[in-house]
Amino acid sequence: MADSTLVFIVLGLTLAAFVWGRFRYDLVALAALLGSVLLGLVPSEEAFLGFGHPAVITVAAVLVLSRGFERSGVVDVIAEQVLKVGERLFLQLLVLTGTVVVLSGIMNNVGALALLLPVAMRMAREHDASPSILLMPLAFGSLLGGLTTLIGTPPNIIISAYRSGVTGESFGMFSFSPVGAAVALVGLAFILLVGWRLVPQRAGKASTEAMFDTAHYLVELRVGEESEANGLTLRELQEELEETIPVLAVVRGERRRAGHAFFGALKEGDILLVEAGPEEMKLLEGKAGLRLGKEAEDDEKEEEAEEDSESTDDSQTQESVGQADKSDADKPQKGGVDTEGLQLVEAVVRNDSMMVNRTVTQLRLHNQFGLHLVAVARDGGRLKQRLHEIRFRPGDVLLLQGGESELSESLATLGCLPLASRNLTLGQPRMLLASLAIFAAAILAMIFDLLPAAVALSLAALVTLMVGVLPLREGYQAIDGPVIVLLGAMIPVGQALETSGGANLIAEGMLALGSDWPVVVSLVALFLLSMVLSNVINNAAAAVLMAPIAASLASGFDVSVDPFLMVVAVSASCAFLTPIGHQSNTLVMGPGGYRFGDYWKLGMPLSMVVLAVAMPMILIVWPL
Repeated sequence: MADSTLVFIVLGLTLAAFVWGRFRYDLVALAALLGSVLLGLVPSEEAFLGFGHPAVITVAAVLVLSRGFERSGVVDVIAEQVLKVGERLFLQLLVLTGTVVVLSGIMNNVGALALLLPVAMRMAREHDASPSILLMPLAFGSLLGGLTTLIGTPPNIIISAYRSGVTGESFGMFSFSPVGAAVALVGLAFILLVGWRLVPQRAGKASTEAMFDTAHYLVELRVGEESEANGLTLRELQEELEETIPVLAVVRGERRRAGHAFFGALKEGDILLVEAGPEEMKLLEGKAGLRLGKEAEDDEKEEEAEEDSESTDDSQTQESVGQADKSDADKPQKGGVDTEGLQLVEAVVRNDSMMVNRTVTQLRLHNQFGLHLVAVARDGGRLKQRLHEIRFRPGDVLLLQGGESELSESLATLGCLPLASRNLTLGQPRMLLASLAIFAAAILAMIFDLLPAAVALSLAALVTLMVGVLPLREGYQAIDGPVIVLLGAMIPVGQALETSGGANLIAEGMLALGSDWPVVVSLVALFLLSMVLSNVINNAAAAVLMAPIAASLASGFDVSVDPFLMVVAVSASCAFLTPIGHQSNTLVMGPGGYRFGDYWKLGMPLSMVVLAVAMPMILIVWPL
């Protein structure tokens, strides 16, 4: 069997696995690489050279620098200014989306979105609006902004490195700017004037407050003398119940301690502040012998005496919570439980999170990370199933409780992005000027050709770690392992597509179909093919696979390779049609309450706008 045929089989199975989504994309890419080695398509001694490729090193360095921006207080400076825009939706969209477009040009676009996402959530809350109208434009703006510079998005880095192998010279830091800036500006204008009207509005339902209104579900349960819970620790209680019911706090006398920090044995008279639905309430009453709150006995006496309702309002409020939970979970009543001081934070599960496809029990969330899982929301609504049965997905929004000092590090380790905090500040501004100065020095070194991009940015990342802008542990955590594995594995596979003659076969087919048409028609076809691919697989993988096809197509037409590579760079970042094409889209899916089919409603017209602007600009700046 010809090598080109084998390559097509490997790539066909790889693309099918990407679309299926059963296995994470880095595992699929690694399987494709090892399969190519076993079939003799990639020499065994060259199998792992992709991990040392300049594109991979550059992406890793940019991720470290982006995390440094997050730690240095950029988000606080931005939030302070952005939140001043007032109630006008146009101004909110302009400031939020415009800011993420600019930031995505100077840092990784997922990192830029991570900075602005909590700000957008806070803005929506302050103005009592659904965040759905803000988050999709914000995500798409991060993709548009990534087009403007070399380091804005991995496809640009990949295309630049590929050009170096073909022509001996890579694209510079701002080689993408003329085309990328024009596309970003027109795309931004489209979103502000027309596009936002196409975004599905999940009014109220998608707001995080609606998903996690803890005051509606908090109840106080009392440990009695004969309660099975008497003498047990909270961990032993959960093991006895075979359920991870979150105990947010334990009240003993006048002292209240957070549940995650309470390790002693429960005693008679202790009050447990519990977040529970009707099923959990039955479990706690039946197996643990816990009774409704500390005033339950007084309530019963007052009811028997049929005292005036005004004298029993406060006590019956607590009772109404338990009764509502038992009788109608969909219509909970507010309890008088004070949540002041409970260290709760909402976070969204990232694509690369270690939580994906795992349960809270498998993660040992409390033992390993000191966190309690309080609730989970998906697709804009709170999940009703038991917490220990939930397998987490990218985009899930979690309500977690933990110690203030450990929360930030635990969330980073788990791969979760904090959305907003309740009485909690994550991170402190520091070393902002140092972070910006280090980054500026790296950019200048690249502009004046003093150092290659991979070396300049790696040096900047090293200095960032050495001067303390970013702790070493967070520096390693910032490097997105799945993306690095994806690139390192797919680069040799992409090269096999070229060396086996597979890229030439595809190019020849496109040449045959477009031989009677102008070259620009083939460029448009290349754009559409790459764009579709980027919406069903990772955009970096799309760039890796399409680059050799673009080069072969340019060679067949006997024209410059630059416009073809630019077409791939732009189209690979046009992942506007689905939530799985880019991490930015996935990150806003849960907080925005979007469904899978919502994205194309704005994404399709925006993609056509990008095509209409990019094609003439590419031909002007990079003529055939």
